[in-house]
Amino acid sequence: MAEFKSGFVCILGRTNVGKSTLMNALVGEKVAIMANKPQTTRTAIRAIVNRKDSQIIFIDTPGIHKPKTKLGNIMIETAMGSIADVDVLLFLIEATSETIGKGDRIILDKIKESHKKTILIINKIDLVKREKLLELIETYAKEYDFEAVIPISALKNNHTQEVLEEIEKLLKPGPAYYDIDEYTDQTARQLVAEVIREKALKLLQDEVPHGLYVEIEKMELRTNRNQEEIYDVEAIIYCLRDSHKGIIIGKNGQMLKRIGTYARHDLEEMLATKINLKTWVKVNQDWQDKDSIIKNFKLN
Repeated sequence: MAEFKSGFVCILGRTNVGKSTLMNALVGEKVAIMANKPQTTRTAIRAIVNRKDSQIIFIDTPGIHKPKTKLGNIMIETAMGSIADVDVLLFLIEATSETIGKGDRIILDKIKESHKKTILIINKIDLVKREKLLELIETYAKEYDFEAVIPISALKNNHTQEVLEEIEKLLKPGPAYYDIDEYTDQTARQLVAEVIREKALKLLQDEVPHGLYVEIEKMELRTNRNQEEIYDVEAIIYCLRDSHKGIIIGKNGQMLKRIGTYARHDLEEMLATKINLKTWVKVNQDWQDKDSIIKNFKLN
């Protein structure tokens, strides 16, 4: 009988490279929000994969970027601070990269300093030809002795199982840190807030800059007249400007209604119960520099 293994794995990469998409594909559950905007992930989210002979705990970190606010600094601190305490690193890059860019170079240098076992994952392989992919692999192979190089398409869930198999090979014998039924250590409130923020980012596209923060004011479970369990959720979407508030609410409240409808659909599926969701929009011009708020994004 194979000896049980366990360990922590950190996913590193530039902003918008597909880290959250990869983690959701590996876990098989929606634990990290996905939106086509930089810095979508603000905290180091732990997700859990339970396999027959192993338990893999993933940490999806904020993307590496040049910080402009206290929140930005916390995000970089979280990303880099995650390296020290894990067993395996996943370095995610884009197949469309011509060379090793500034952001990837920063991460690569940190990996070299750590001497950690690292798997290079090349995402979005469906966008390039084989010859270009081979050139990119050769470029990175000269930089570091990677344990494995795995070309994938996280969005299409191609070759993601190979990632789990390679990780398992690198883990040491150890206990299961979490119950086998768990797939994340995020609280229900955190998941709800993140799903609402994801829907807002996706529906608003480029109309509102990336200055949204969702706070759950109330989340209570009750039984309705039909003896069905239902969550009453009240959420506030904070934005940076009055003009943004108008866009988020939309004409006759239609945009806010759409955000709530899409969020409720996902949440009912995730939490396996009905959701009564109410949302409001408020302006908080400097929330990205308020210690009382950004402390929520620090790695515990």
